[in-house]
Amino acid sequence: MMRQAAHTRREISFRWWRAAAIAGWLAVGIGVVGMTAEAAPSIGSAPGQETRPILVSTGALPPNEALVAVAERATASVVNIASSRKVAVGEPFGPFYGDPFWRRFFGEELGPRGPRREEREFGEGSGVIVSSDGYIMTNNHVVEGAEELTVILPDKRRFKAKIIGTDPRTDLALIKIDAMGLPPLPWGDSGKLRVGELVLAVGSPFGLTQTVTMGIVSAVGRANMGIVDYEDFIQTDAAINPGNSGGALVNLKGELIGIPSAIFSQTGGYMGIGFAIPSNMAKSVMASLQKHGKVIRGWIGVSIQELTPELAKEFGVKDAKGVLVADVLDDGPAAKAKLERGDIITAYDGKPVTNPTQLRMLVADTAPGTTVTLTVVRDERTREVKVTVGELPRETARASGEIEGDHALAGIVVEPAPRDRSGRRVGGVWVVDVDPGSPAALAGLRPGDLIREINRKPVKSVEDFERMAGRLRPQERVLLLVTRGNATIFLSISPQ
Repeated sequence: MMRQAAHTRREISFRWWRAAAIAGWLAVGIGVVGMTAEAAPSIGSAPGQETRPILVSTGALPPNEALVAVAERATASVVNIASSRKVAVGEPFGPFYGDPFWRRFFGEELGPRGPRREEREFGEGSGVIVSSDGYIMTNNHVVEGAEELTVILPDKRRFKAKIIGTDPRTDLALIKIDAMGLPPLPWGDSGKLRVGELVLAVGSPFGLTQTVTMGIVSAVGRANMGIVDYEDFIQTDAAINPGNSGGALVNLKGELIGIPSAIFSQTGGYMGIGFAIPSNMAKSVMASLQKHGKVIRGWIGVSIQELTPELAKEFGVKDAKGVLVADVLDDGPAAKAKLERGDIITAYDGKPVTNPTQLRMLVADTAPGTTVTLTVVRDERTREVKVTVGELPRETARASGEIEGDHALAGIVVEPAPRDRSGRRVGGVWVVDVDPGSPAALAGLRPGDLIREINRKPVKSVEDFERMAGRLRPQERVLLLVTRGNATIFLSISPQ
């Protein structure tokens, strides 16, 4: 599997001179000769156990042999993951809808309306062994919704895998197989990556296991891509295709520095722009999933936005440095610390704040209960505000979660409703996403709808919605009151 970003981008061609430049680099031998490898302990390793380094001694191997050694070591730690699940499918007007003649006249937009049947859906992705006792990191979208997971090792052995935990907000997942003595890939420090470094991508594109491609780090810190909630991507031009998801991006020390997760493509395949989740983020998520079965993040309870030059002028500051507080949530840590709407946060515990994504990452990485100092500009005066970071509450965290189950509301992703102009919270819950094959989607529910009632009972929060959805019986019909734009309508949803 490979997540494809929704944005459209121009195709970036693979230039002949780039290949020539790399070939010339190899001939000169810059960068590889003289490297030494250090062993990095794995988070998932048994106590006292360390992963083995790449056996590349200083000056001992020619550059090409060094690359071969890194590739051999990396491929030994990358696995193939096969998933399967049952899905309900149907065809409008019975089997005749599959005929191109009928599709030509009736179109695709009618959706499935005929008898529904169950079929088994299969998917493939990759994973990285991160401990000798069977822990494997991969992407959440590789295992999401899977009823059965099979891990195929490089030596062709097959194991059933169980999910230890998933984190949709970063698109990461931790799974485990019952095996010992596996070769984990040592962790690298993604914070030290530099643009232009050579990297290798290892995975199973299109089911072609143990595939290795080479490229460079094109950029670091890519965010605001609209792929996941917490984004700090490594951009690379190493060829990444469907099936690479969850595999390894390694540096020339043979260290894991990223987990390939998404691509920009107009064709569904490689176009020179791929994105990997940095290893430092993956390590943090893994540790939390191992310890808690979920990811615990810090939270201060503010809505923030970019401080543009125009907004900076309106708020009386000379430079557009920092982020603007658009809202302060009632009873949250920021509200208790007297932070106000219109404040400009310029530093977080001494670290300069340059954009909203950076601040969100800093807060999320802070352990709940920690007191931090925010440097704030208010009314053209700089002050310091101490805030005790809380834990991201379930309601807020659920903004990127999916309502699960076998009832009529399964497959809906909701978040708290926005505030009105007076600052009061609007009743209901905001629909962020709807599974295309879900009963709600078939009934006409859309992202952007505001659900105000379920079965004639008001919905005031995400918790209300989850509680009501959890009480639904599998075959129970549901009546929703929905506000869409300036119109309010009823939707009747029948379970599959």
